[in-house]
Amino acid sequence: MTQYLTEITAVSSRGQIVLPKAIRDALSLLPGAKLMVLSDGENILLKPITKPDFTEFQSMMDQATQWAADVGMTEGDISSAIKEVRKAGNQAK
Repeated sequence: MTQYLTEITAVSSRGQIVLPKAIRDALSLLPGAKLMVLSDGENILLKPITKPDFTEFQSMMDQATQWAADVGMTEGDISSAIKEVRKAGNQAK
């Protein structure tokens, strides 16, 4: 079962907030931790951004490599796709 922690904090004149210690401790947030800020116009959600470990990254790369092999994609195809996206981005500016 999910345990919800409820704390109150305030927004400073510079738009800063302090995350209460109980929440920092519960989430193991250290100074410098990065948070994603999401809003639906009424609510704010802070989501910690965690660095994936190397084995997770390697697994994702292996899956992408296998997918590329399955569809017959080559390194040249990737270079061409990158060039096309960059060209389209430059034309949009």
